Amino acid sequence: MGKHRILILGGTTEARQLATALAERADCDSLLSLAGRTAEPMAQPVPTRSGGFGGSDGLAEFLKAENFDLLIDATHPFAARISHNAAIAASITGIPFFALRRATWKQEPGDRWTSVRSVPEAANALGTVRKRVFLAIGRQEAFHFESAPQHGYLIRSVDPVTPQLGVPDARYILATGPFEEAAERELLIDNQIEVIVAKNSGGTATYGKIAAGRALGIAVIMVERQQPDDVRTVETVKDALGLVDHLFSPEMKRGV
Repeated sequence: MGKHRILILGGTTEARQLATALAERADCDSLLSLAGRTAEPMAQPVPTRSGGFGGSDGLAEFLKAENFDLLIDATHPFAARISHNAAIAASITGIPFFALRRATWKQEPGDRWTSVRSVPEAANALGTVRKRVFLAIGRQEAFHFESAPQHGYLIRSVDPVTPQLGVPDARYILATGPFEEAAERELLIDNQIEVIVAKNSGGTATYGKIAAGRALGIAVIMVERQQPDDVRTVETVKDALGLVDHLFSPEMKRGV
């Protein structure tokens, strides 16, 4: 019997962990697709490709041409476009499809969150009075804060923000997580941060700033996920592996 061909749309820790587990199985042949936006991506345990597909139609053609049996969306929780295209491509091709999404962070006692639906809303939520802002949303949407030039920004990203923001007061930090709470607390204190802007990505790697903000009583503007409700979703790599077993089980193949 041939191996099951699996396309994993990746770029997250969970995608790499899932690919590692599948690489150890004799019955699976996986390809990990990366968006190609990180200058120096980490080494991966399975063959990879980089770049887009040309929308949902392009992804559907790729799935059919390469004879994939399963599509797994393990992209970043805020990679809305590729997730949308993946759902459409799976519908076009009729191949099994599910998403691996880590659980969201939940507000705890002491948190001072203002939840918003988008990054532009986050910029607006900062208000008109000048504040010291820690911008921890990555580089691609940082430009939205040019609409609020009255604030002072500390901007952290994996790769440089280019072009830099057209605001009078901005400093940039290049760093890759995980970020520990103690170090985040020191960063917030040293830079006199009054507001943290973050995306509700979930997981532990970047939660340190949220815990540190809670301890220091710092306000957080939290950009919440806007995910479709009609996509089958699991929250852990273990559950993803269990679903792979289920989808490739003899009962499923017979349509039982």
